[in-house]
Amino acid sequence: MIKIEAIVRHHKIDDIKSALVALGYHGMTVTEVRGFGRQKGQKETYRGAEYKIDFVPKLKIEIIADKANQDQLVGAIIKAAQTGQIGDGKIFVSEIGEAIRIRTGETGTTAL
Repeated sequence: MIKIEAIVRHHKIDDIKSALVALGYHGMTVTEVRGFGRQKGQKETYRGAEYKIDFVPKLKIEIIADKANQDQLVGAIIKAAQTGQIGDGKIFVSEIGEAIRIRTGETGTTAL
C-alpha cells in the first residue's frame, strides 16, 4: 500500500476529486495547509497597498491506495492540478505498512 500526499491550489480540488472518482477512487482526506516553496510567499495588493503573504494557503490531499495503482493516481492528480505556473504544488508518495478499518477490523487493502 502507498500513501499519496498532494499539496495543491484551492481552486483545483474539484478537478482532482472528479479525476479520482472517474478512476474509481472514492476516498480522500483534505486538509487546509499553509506554506511556501521556491516562490517564498507572494505579494498581494489591497487598495493600492502592497503586502507580502509569507505562507501561501494550499490544500493537502491524502490518499491511501494499492501500490499497483500508483502511476495511474499520480498521473490523474498531475493532469487535474497542473496550471503550468509557479506554485502548482508537490506530490509525495510513501509506503504504508498497515491499514485497519476500525468498524470491522479488516486489514490491508480490504480496509481501504
